[in-house]
Parts: sequence; C-alpha cells; structure tokens
Amino acid sequence: MLTGLTIAIIGGDARQLEIIRKLTEQDAKVFLIGFDQLDHGFTGATKLKLNELDFGTIDSIILPVSGTSMEGTVATVFSNEKVVLKQEHLEKTKPHCAIYSGISNQYLDGMAKGANRRLIKLFERDDIAIYNSIPTVEGAIMMAIQHTDFTIHGSNVMVLGLGRTGMSISRTFSALGARVKVGARDSAHLARIMEMGLTPFHTNELAEHVENIDICINTIPSLILDKHVLSRMTPRTLILDLATRPGGTDFDFAEKQGIKALLAPGLPGIVAPKTAGQIIANVLCNLLSELTTDRKGLS
Repeated sequence: MLTGLTIAIIGGDARQLEIIRKLTEQDAKVFLIGFDQLDHGFTGATKLKLNELDFGTIDSIILPVSGTSMEGTVATVFSNEKVVLKQEHLEKTKPHCAIYSGISNQYLDGMAKGANRRLIKLFERDDIAIYNSIPTVEGAIMMAIQHTDFTIHGSNVMVLGLGRTGMSISRTFSALGARVKVGARDSAHLARIMEMGLTPFHTNELAEHVENIDICINTIPSLILDKHVLSRMTPRTLILDLATRPGGTDFDFAEKQGIKALLAPGLPGIVAPKTAGQIIANVLCNLLSELTTDRKGLS
C-alpha cells in the first residue's frame, strides 16, 4: 500500500489512466495536472491546474513517457492547456521527492540536478523494456501487414540491434516463418543471434546485406540507415524504424529513393495503451513502496 504518499501525475496519454487507477487503489493521494478534459473520475485523485498544486506536499512526480520538451513543456492528451514544468517547481517539493519519467533529455536532466531531486528514467530499466517489447512486437507485426502486399511468412526480414526489443522482434518474426538476419556490433550479440538460429552480421557491413530485404526493422537510436545504405536498398523494402525520435533513418533520402520508411516510436502506447500503462504502473508501485519503506525507516 502507498498510504501516506502524495503524488502528482503531470500530463500523459492513455497509459497514465492505468497508473492513476493503480495508485489510487494503493491508497496514495493523487493530484492530476493536465487532465481537465478527462471524463473518468478516480476516487482519491483530484484534478488541478499546475499553478494550483502545492508542490511542498509532493513526495513524487510522475511525468509522461516522453518526459518534457527541451522547453519544459509536458505532453497533455487530456487537456488543451500548456503545462510547463520548471526547476522552481521541483525546488519546492519535499527533499526526498523523486521524479519518474519514461525517458529524459538535457532540460529534464538539468532541472532535476539543479533542484537536487532524483530522476528515475523508467525506460532504462530492463523489466519495463522487456515487458514493453511484447506490445512493440505486436505493433510491428500490425504495421508490416498494413504496409505490405505479401505475407511475413517466407519474407526476408532484417532487424538492426539485438537489445531487449530487437531480440523479441527477431524471435517473433522468425517464428512467423520469415527468414531473419540481425545486425549487431557486440560480439556477444552476434553469438546470441547465431544461437537463436538466425543469420548474424556486423552492422559495419550493413550496406552489403540490404539488397534483397523485404522488411527492415530498426531499433538502433542513431543514424544507421544513411544515404550509403539506402542507395543499396530496393524500393520495395519497407522500413519500420522503432528507435527513439528522430530514429535511425535518413527519411528524406529514403523518400527520394522511393522507399517507404515509417518512424514508429512508442508503439506500446499506440497499440496497447492499457497493457503498456499496467506495465509502468506495476513497476512504479514497487518503486514507490520502497520510498514508503525508506520514509518509515527514517521516522
């Protein structure tokens, strides 16, 4: 139970609804900022504007998966009001206050450091990343079906990167009958690809492997599908770039080459927001429970 904790949930999308539900069920006191157009009511949750929130009472702040923009703006699907989080807000919170976000950027990192508050980047955790790979794979399959006129079974699929998401995608597309080759840099990853029964190659040799690919799925968050690589790729290839914005593809050059390239970060929140929200909510409750335990130990 999270009895005694006061939590501010600032902005977010449909995933946040599962977080709100879970926290209120755990008896936390929850304030909602950027939810004025949300019809659903939650017992134990109060809607406020940012300037109405007493930051001095807050034990934890939960931001959307996207965190903030470089100007501090927080995405608010359930409100048309612009919500901007500033360092002065964090400085007013309790000294033990932790900020939870999916990802971060220079602005959010600097704001948390300047206010001397802990910033927990949830998407850097293995548990969330692995759980999230499940709806990500389902979303990738959905997009592959929607944007091709052939079956995944029997197709030539290339996956770039063997992280938590890349591994799940490689395994699933192979199970669907695709011929899968996977590009990686780490020698251990290349060995794992071979052990999985897939075709490994080093990403330094990427241009030599793209000519006969039907679907290329990128999970590497840096420019890997550049002009040199794309110029060797057939126009029939579909690129699904699942990496964090701006992705790892030169999208302008891909368009000039007649290659359909789609940037699709955040698939869990698009294809399965309820499940994606439950994943985050469960991990958050465990982390917040530790905060409750720590506070009791100090009292």
